[in-house]
Amino acid sequence: MKIKNIAIIAHVDHGKTTLVDTLLKSSNTFRENETLQKRAMDSNDLERERGITILAKTTAVYYKDYKINILDTPGHADFAGEVERIMGMVDGVLLVVDAYEGTMPQTRFVLKRALEHKLPAIVVVNKVDRDAAKPLVAVDEVLDLFIELGADDDQLEFPVVYASAFKNTCSLDPNPQTQKEGMTDLLDMILDKIPDPIVDVDAPLQFQPALLDYNDYVGRIGIGRVARGKIRVNESVTCIRIDGSTKTFRIQKLFGFLGLKRIEIEEAVAGDVVAIAGLADIYVGETVCSSSHLEALPLIKVSEPTVQMNFGTSTSPFSGREGKFVTARKIEDRLFRETQRDVSLRIERIDTKEEWVVSGRGELHLAILIENMRREGFEFQVSRPRVIEKEIDGIIYEPYEDVQVDIPDEYVGPIIEMFGNRHATLLSMSNNENQTRLNYSIPSRGLIGFMTDFMTSSHGYGIINHSFSEYKPKEDFGFMGRMLGVLVSINEGQSTAYASAGIEDRGELLIEPGTKVYEGMIVGICNREEDLAVNITKEKQQTNQRSSTKDTTVVLKRPRVMNLENYLEFINDDELVEITPNTIRMRKVILNTNDRKRYDSYHTKK
Repeated sequence: MKIKNIAIIAHVDHGKTTLVDTLLKSSNTFRENETLQKRAMDSNDLERERGITILAKTTAVYYKDYKINILDTPGHADFAGEVERIMGMVDGVLLVVDAYEGTMPQTRFVLKRALEHKLPAIVVVNKVDRDAAKPLVAVDEVLDLFIELGADDDQLEFPVVYASAFKNTCSLDPNPQTQKEGMTDLLDMILDKIPDPIVDVDAPLQFQPALLDYNDYVGRIGIGRVARGKIRVNESVTCIRIDGSTKTFRIQKLFGFLGLKRIEIEEAVAGDVVAIAGLADIYVGETVCSSSHLEALPLIKVSEPTVQMNFGTSTSPFSGREGKFVTARKIEDRLFRETQRDVSLRIERIDTKEEWVVSGRGELHLAILIENMRREGFEFQVSRPRVIEKEIDGIIYEPYEDVQVDIPDEYVGPIIEMFGNRHATLLSMSNNENQTRLNYSIPSRGLIGFMTDFMTSSHGYGIINHSFSEYKPKEDFGFMGRMLGVLVSINEGQSTAYASAGIEDRGELLIEPGTKVYEGMIVGICNREEDLAVNITKEKQQTNQRSSTKDTTVVLKRPRVMNLENYLEFINDDELVEITPNTIRMRKVILNTNDRKRYDSYHTKK
């Protein structure tokens, strides 16, 4: 059977995973009595809840006399490393662009990678059924982007398909009235425009994993394309490692892909995308080849982490009350198990402490790991995220990001001021239908703790996207963290409505009355720059005197609701986020009020 290999690339939320659903339906990959849930490729609970793809997924459909291997890639900047690695596995891409939003920052990134690999692209203008959709404008923006990124003449002649993945319709005409049910036009376009893999089936074996997976039964699994020859179960092969050394092993399991299933197969030939098991520490970019013909493929670059934070066992007074896994050994085993499938993650144990430095591609990357561990029953604490700096020729370099912001015109002033305070450089500014688009270059550390303030200042209407740009020499910008102080509990107990009412004018509370608190726990945001120690457990003094206000009910403002990412962005260097399966709390590193005051006083004098 003939093979086509394609990747679906796009900015986050432009409809890649939904498009895969419709291709699976249109190719009759499923039986009539099988049901396909929405965004079926997003198998992880967090992916389904957040509506984002976190890990690249491989599937395959049969259409006419072809097997089409499809790789669904992440759209978020934190998982861009997955996109980079799969480009060597495919022979063409589907570039999905929202008919209303047009090209976005991540569209530029993924298209740039595709053009660097000389891959032909089919442009899929999605969501043409949306109100105010502008499919032809979107195509013009894509053409401008191709030109800007230096596409050659052949790449500029890209075909376009107009679609509504949600409604399972497509057409070759931009008029929404011409949409037809099913994805036949797009599938035919793939067969016509995406080249077959150019391979030699009879040559000695070469296979290179570009993605990793892991399970407890077979260990680490390498996913990639067979570059040359054939690969068989139980065959003895040799792995050429990153450092040039070799290791011989036996192929224990060989998996192919069909629909949503990973199926065991006996043999695969050059050009096919498969997964292999048998080498416990196989790594991205290594070459699996015939033991009688050792020849390594070019190494695949793995993106370096840009953000790190400390994970540690919980030292909270409430430690061990909610979690199943609280010991250092359990946490360390879980962290190192994650590195078996996520090559962008780095774990390093801190000597003499029950603490680890965990490095990843961004705040969201690490937040996803934290949330998965929390749901599995782990209890631990984490520090504020910080960017990873590099020293080159004695000069310290720090990462910078390209940022694109879309906001209503009335909020432009405050947003520009916020970026100015974080030492961002305005690259461009444009206006369209009461919306302003701002493009900035900003130090990555300027974005830590930025989102909460941004959403507040834009009243929830702002849209911000960012992606890693480059490393530049570090400048001394001073403190770029949270400006307001916090309200910190001075004792352990249960918060009361009476105490909360007395504290409300000092700031904004983060907890409801009746919440269990401990000394050093953060219970609110102060309306001044300094931290304020408060007694949130104080009860109204009981007397035998009748009061004219005896039956008056205390009316409190609703506490601010924050999610995990908000907590991670909010804390400063002297604070931690306590993670348990049921509760997320913020606390000071030094819990005792007097010890904390002495520490702050000493460091202020210095």
